[in-house]
Amino acid sequence: MTPTPLPWRHFALAFGVVAIWGTNFAIIKTGLLHLPPLLFATLRFTLACLPGIFFLRRPNVPWRYLAAYGVLIGAGQFGLMYIALTHFISPGLASLVVQTQVFFTIGLSMWLKGERIQAYQICALVLATAGLAVIVMRADARTTTLGLGLVLVAGLAWSGGNLVARASPGVNMLAYVIWASVFSVPPLLALSLCFEGWPAIVRGIRESEITTWMAVVWQSVGNTLFGYAAWGWLLARHPAATIMPIALLVPVFGMGASAWWLGESLPGWKILAAALIVGGLAVNLLWPLTHDWRRQWARPETP
Repeated sequence: MTPTPLPWRHFALAFGVVAIWGTNFAIIKTGLLHLPPLLFATLRFTLACLPGIFFLRRPNVPWRYLAAYGVLIGAGQFGLMYIALTHFISPGLASLVVQTQVFFTIGLSMWLKGERIQAYQICALVLATAGLAVIVMRADARTTTLGLGLVLVAGLAWSGGNLVARASPGVNMLAYVIWASVFSVPPLLALSLCFEGWPAIVRGIRESEITTWMAVVWQSVGNTLFGYAAWGWLLARHPAATIMPIALLVPVFGMGASAWWLGESLPGWKILAAALIVGGLAVNLLWPLTHDWRRQWARPETP
């Protein structure tokens, strides 16, 4: 018995999602040309929940799950990510570093649920850590240790959101994201008022161009609503081991789009860091899949 291949339409949908998620980092940089980062995130999640909450029923999950997911993904992941992308890290590297959320998810699962780490996961973590070390050693004006730290914490918040979402399997993921976004807005708006100030908010809105608002809409509709809903739809129909490895293309799209649209350079050390981190992710995601395939191929067919 061999694993069922992924239908080409489903693969095309997954490919489209990771392309959106990867190129999204360059689009964020466009929006940040005029909008303060926390205000940008506030607008993104406002459009993500309005007007959707008037058309989709709240998923049958506790309010605390929606609140936790909204705060972790909104203020935690994207609030910190947007701050980092202002001056502290390049979009291409950010798209790469944030994928360490996979290892944070493993660590949180071990801590909270008592799951044991496997040998291949240790190998994967060593590879990814080596890639991060390369980035730290090459820190400069465009890629700072502060930016790296902010993106790592953003990845930690993303992994926390993953664990919260896993506590409510089988729900309508689009409705889940929309209703959770309601809880993203208040902390982001409060932080924007506190740290960016009302004058900066007014100035950012006044100076915004059509491309700025296109970036906000794309963040809300393309990246948040379509991306998360489509990914959840795929995960509900296929094993995670079949879908998740496709996410390895996110940093490929991220670094490629940043090089093409923003002129971000791709020196050898960035390629080495990318190879190490993506290699670690590949080991972590693909090893269990190949192990299952070997076991199924070795199993004798039932007459």
